[in-house]
Amino acid sequence: MPLALILSSHVAGSQVGASAQAAALAPFGIDAMVVPTVLFGRHPGWGAPGGAATPIETFEGMLEGIQANGLFGLVDVVITGYFATAAQVQGAARAIDAVRAAPRGRAFAPAPTIVVDPTMGDEGKGLYVPVETAEAIIGELAPRADVVACNAWELHRLTGVDAREPMAAATAARALGKPTLVSSVRRGDEIGAVLAGDGEAWLALHAEADRAPNGTGDLLTALYAAALIEGQTASHGLARAVGGVAETVAAANLWNAPELPIVAMGARIKQTSPSVRIERLA
Repeated sequence: MPLALILSSHVAGSQVGASAQAAALAPFGIDAMVVPTVLFGRHPGWGAPGGAATPIETFEGMLEGIQANGLFGLVDVVITGYFATAAQVQGAARAIDAVRAAPRGRAFAPAPTIVVDPTMGDEGKGLYVPVETAEAIIGELAPRADVVACNAWELHRLTGVDAREPMAAATAARALGKPTLVSSVRRGDEIGAVLAGDGEAWLALHAEADRAPNGTGDLLTALYAAALIEGQTASHGLARAVGGVAETVAAANLWNAPELPIVAMGARIKQTSPSVRIERLA
């Protein structure tokens, strides 16, 4: 049974962050261990979220408990997302190093894959974490990533290269120097993602919905992480991940749901969507 370690936010009343990603991984048969960086009642986009950041002692103590039970050696993928403090980022970096160093708990198991979502800000909002937290993500987590999963605004901050258009996103990803999944890429009235790395770049696009609940970036990262665990090709993994997000957003609009209906989607979240077009950029 594949196992994920997710270091990100827990938001009780919104389908975002680590808990949403754990729900998205379940239909793929992937278990998840969630170590929360914040404990919020709702997404801050709705207003005051309630709750608070997880104290660093609690955050690191949970990681120590997981490690003490021998579970680091069973981790197939680490996913990092939202961090409230630079100290949490530094704790996450140490945990990644420990996961990589742990003896593998299953015979012939591949090395764990580290997927870093450098959650820092977005177009129109700018930076929404403290500057020191963003700097720690850039300095500590991005270099440890096997795959960076970011939005176009975050890739611009990481590289200094504008990444809003498909070819620009591919160029910026190459500047980063490692496989990169870039969301919030636009062409005309379509939106999608670019996946660049290993000498190739792919674009997946679909019509932009009138309304998209919070959490689409978290969902995309989780769905692509599932593709990595399954050993999917880059093009198929990207198409399926973008399709899963597009279909979940469409369902939210159909059902007039204020949040992403991840659990209600069930196995449908695993299917490629006819609404998604994929093309090779390079």
